[in-house]
Amino acid sequence: VDTFFDEIAERLTEGGRVELRGFGAFSTRYRHARRGRNPRTGEAVSVPDKRVPYFKPGKDMRARLNVD
Repeated sequence: VDTFFDEIAERLTEGGRVELRGFGAFSTRYRHARRGRNPRTGEAVSVPDKRVPYFKPGKDMRARLNVD
């Protein structure tokens, strides 16, 4: 299982996409820099731009979750 997750992480780090047919697809999305707040102090902080992981469920997975 660790090897599987390592391969997904490596592919995403390279900017790729990992698709598991019937389950879904892993990719990354870009988040722009923004101003945020420290929840403890309320102080304004700068949040840098970054890539974040994104998962889109496949059609089969969505169908299994929404069975009547």
